[in-house]
Amino acid sequence: MMNPYIQKITRALGILLLITGCAREPYSFSKKIYRKQLKAEYKQLKRMEAPVLEDSLLVLPSGFIPTTNFNLRKPNFVVIHHTAQNSCDQTYRTFTLQRTQVSAHYVICKDGTVTQMLSDYLRAWHGGAGKWGNVTDLNSVSIGIELDNNGYEPFSHLQVNSLLVLLDSLKTKYRIPAANFIGHADIAPTRKQDPNAHFPWKTLAKNGFGLWYDDLQDTVPDGFDPMNALRLIGYDTSHPEAAIKAFKLHFVQRDTSPQLTAYDKRILFNLVKKFF
Repeated sequence: MMNPYIQKITRALGILLLITGCAREPYSFSKKIYRKQLKAEYKQLKRMEAPVLEDSLLVLPSGFIPTTNFNLRKPNFVVIHHTAQNSCDQTYRTFTLQRTQVSAHYVICKDGTVTQMLSDYLRAWHGGAGKWGNVTDLNSVSIGIELDNNGYEPFSHLQVNSLLVLLDSLKTKYRIPAANFIGHADIAPTRKQDPNAHFPWKTLAKNGFGLWYDDLQDTVPDGFDPMNALRLIGYDTSHPEAAIKAFKLHFVQRDTSPQLTAYDKRILFNLVKKFF
């Protein structure tokens, strides 16, 4: 009898293949490649699972007790990006060309249109090299969302509203913690600056997606270590100036210089006191 895990994978991939097979132009070539890649991934899964099936179900090694309680792994982070391109059509093309080697699960256009480009259970190539806390492979545990934005302009209300609806769905479906809604610059501060300084992180936090600070009435105590506070939040401080700029892009926005001001330290102290 086939392993229930493989049965679930088979059904999920079968549904994905059916959906993509029924879709129409203009991305017929990318859909063909997508279906081919899904088949290849499934063949690889079967090759990987075959020895496990033989060992765990037919010839149990000494001391091996197979659990009956498991299912598909689910994403635990959401990473938000801006496309740094000029239109959704341009982004769709970028994500459907194999040579670009980049992708995301969702793209949200300025008019609020949400396009899903990959199943939540599959690994998109959106985060690249980066780190958040102790996690060094964000692509394997996250959903990537791209907002149509050239990197310098505000985000439209329709776009933000659609994002909030999508985030609510993802948070409920996968039970993603509020602290795990982050930006590309947060996980890759030496390389990325998205989403840009116009992004409404405070609005997201008020709706349960990400962290934000309270009114800054506390006095920062003597001995407070701001770099340790950055590490507690999740930032990689191996490049201190980059970590500071990423933090300020997210929580200060009007000033993204690589130096921490007294105001910045109050924000850091408040966040650590409130959440950690």
